[in-house]
Amino acid sequence: MICPLANVEKVFDTEHGVVYQCSRQNCYWLEFQGTTTAFKISDLFLFKKRIDAIDIEAMLSESSRSYDFEIVMPFRTERCYLLNVSDILNLKEILAGTKFMIQLNSEVKRCLRRGCVIA
Repeated sequence: MICPLANVEKVFDTEHGVVYQCSRQNCYWLEFQGTTTAFKISDLFLFKKRIDAIDIEAMLSESSRSYDFEIVMPFRTERCYLLNVSDILNLKEILAGTKFMIQLNSEVKRCLRRGCVIA
């Protein structure tokens, strides 16, 4: 659960999860699989890299039970995710959308500081 005193804004959401930005605690909150995990921005991007590196093709093509799930523990958290292929795809979508929105926001702010005209 996100701290009730936190000042959060939704960054990106899907039907499977949501990411909030907390300006008070300078972090991002990921709600996924019924849990909430706090990330610093660098840790969120490292987590995204880790999720993007999962070989989904191998998970789908291998018949061994060890390929049915991936266990991922984000850096500097106590959370541990047990992810099947569907979970990984849903998490990839959430994290990709979040990264895009963060980068878009940074670019808009940069343009506004420079007085750029957006057509």
